[in-house]
Amino acid sequence: MNGPDKNSSSITSLDLINLKKNIISELSRELEAENPPAEQRKKIVAQHLSRIYSNIKVQMGASARDQLLRDIMDEILGFGPIQPLLDDPDVSEIMVNGPNKIYIEKKGQLSRSPIKFEDNEHVLRIIDRIILPLGRRVDADSPTVDARLPDGSRVNAVIMPVSIDGPSITIRKFSKEKLTVDQLINFGSLTVTMAEFLRACVVCRLNILISGGTGSGKTTLLNVLSTNIPQEERIVTIEDAAELQLQQEHVVRLETKTPNMDGRGAVTIRDLVRNSLRMRPDRIVVGEVRGGEALDMLQAMNTGHDGSLTTIHANSPRDALSRLETLVMMAGMDLPLKIVRQQISSAVDLIIQQTRLRDGTRLVTAITEVAGMESDTIVLTDIFRFEQKGVESNGKVIGELKPTGIRPMFYPRLEVAGFKLGSEVFGATMADIIISNRNRR
Repeated sequence: MNGPDKNSSSITSLDLINLKKNIISELSRELEAENPPAEQRKKIVAQHLSRIYSNIKVQMGASARDQLLRDIMDEILGFGPIQPLLDDPDVSEIMVNGPNKIYIEKKGQLSRSPIKFEDNEHVLRIIDRIILPLGRRVDADSPTVDARLPDGSRVNAVIMPVSIDGPSITIRKFSKEKLTVDQLINFGSLTVTMAEFLRACVVCRLNILISGGTGSGKTTLLNVLSTNIPQEERIVTIEDAAELQLQQEHVVRLETKTPNMDGRGAVTIRDLVRNSLRMRPDRIVVGEVRGGEALDMLQAMNTGHDGSLTTIHANSPRDALSRLETLVMMAGMDLPLKIVRQQISSAVDLIIQQTRLRDGTRLVTAITEVAGMESDTIVLTDIFRFEQKGVESNGKVIGELKPTGIRPMFYPRLEVAGFKLGSEVFGATMADIIISNRNRR
């Protein structure tokens, strides 16, 4: 570990903040006047910064000087204090709760970062830096905004008066690495037999709903499952903020649009789902259903658009159905609950529950068939589920992903398509069948 610089005490924290502001102000004026092309901007900023610093007669040790120059580069070219967190591949989420409280998620664990902003105005400047190039705005009349960084990371910002303790920024980082099913198996997120079963379900055009909480890995799983869609099929993806990384060639990507300054011109998920039906899709992939578009999605699934995939926020397969019912009601069609449930039971074939455990592990905790209706109730049958057996002293959750012994009712569809999944996939024994039948809901 390096010791303190000899001259590091010659400049106070307040002096350092003012020095940084003055250099940034002068550098910004020069860049505005010169307006260098994007590809040369970093080099020219570094040259100007070196010259400006040399002209300032200030005593500062080498490491303090290097840190100052890095901070200024991040402020001019990046997103200020949080730029190092954005550059860290192990950080998956950044949460700014005002200028002095920054939390990160790293390898599934939350922790507080020592990084700080100068004040609320500094946070607001970074929010503006993020949203202004996108034509978005945030002010007292519109205090919340969703945006996307150039690398695809998803950003939500909230300012006063809604955010009481200062402006807040939440960044869900965009993974540059495209995970594969083999990696998910190695991580313990699912088993080989589960992966084999899900591949068959996707290829055979089952309608699949991925359920899970915030940050549980729903989008990651959706990306992995989508790799099983045949290359020759035409796919239309619909998202609020584009995160999906489909690897097929024949993909049309649609993204919602926020209202203009006058409050008009918005394009919603529901608008895009309806429009996608006119685009001759073989598959419709919706990043997440969260409103009245759920009804349009169900109707698409029920009218020949098999093989659709989407995600929903819910903590269990049963909760996913309840939430789906609520979202359909939001469409304003005033449908009887029984009709809604019939629509759901005939449209959705499979629910995959993705969960983030207490130890930060993300895994599939249930693969559940929507097996039809009994009276006014939708019948669910677990095909695979996670059985927790305990917790280690270090907090690590102990459990096992295993089949229930039940073959799904749609299994003949898999066989017709050439998928002969053996009994070892489902682990069927007479005892398992009896137990699973008792637990069927």
